[in-house]
Amino acid sequence: MSNTDFSKKRIVIKLSGSNFSIDGANIKDSLSNYARMLSDVNDKYQPIVVAGGGITARTYIKIARGLGADEANLDNIGIEVSRLNARLIMVALGDQAYPQVPRNLEDVAIAASSGKIVVTGGLHPGQSTNATSALIAETVKAARFLNATDVDGIYDSDPKINENAKLFKRITINECMKILGNENSMAGTYELLDIVALKVIERSGISTMVIRSNVQNIRSAILSDGYTIGTEIIANHSQR
Repeated sequence: MSNTDFSKKRIVIKLSGSNFSIDGANIKDSLSNYARMLSDVNDKYQPIVVAGGGITARTYIKIARGLGADEANLDNIGIEVSRLNARLIMVALGDQAYPQVPRNLEDVAIAASSGKIVVTGGLHPGQSTNATSALIAETVKAARFLNATDVDGIYDSDPKINENAKLFKRITINECMKILGNENSMAGTYELLDIVALKVIERSGISTMVIRSNVQNIRSAILSDGYTIGTEIIANHSQR
């Protein structure tokens, strides 16, 4: 298939900001590996990638908050950093990437219509890149939304604090809201899936998985039937 095959289904991938928080030499190799994977899956699916801001965004936000910036401006700083991260992936992809970073949902739709791999960052202040990713998946009628993060999936408690935290293989949207619904909405503090993201997933019926961000996991989650690593988010009426 060519990169402009419009019959391909679309996959939205939220790529954790942690992928952009390693030293220069390692990030070069890491992003090159991600670019090769995206190129490979592009034979069957059109990837639409949303880059997180990571530690760089949090560092800038912390400095700006100390200088007196309000939350809206802090959000904009995080968005700009995520767009710079998107640029790094685009460079690694070369001509396979759509040449501009979309700045709103309309831009994303136009970019997706090109058939190329689309890479973007945040879009709107007050909205996490997870919520942005869910809205993009809804806008482009994606077959699946993969939230590739820095943990193995959704747990019943924070696995970084509780070594006995239980990993869910499948979880309903309502259960997600109970576990994740109290997350901080201040700029730079968004984690996993917030309420906005979950509401969009619920209303759209988007097939959603939360997985650890690495090349093999993402490739397998896209190409392999019955892939079981991570957490699948299911409709409230479904049975686990």
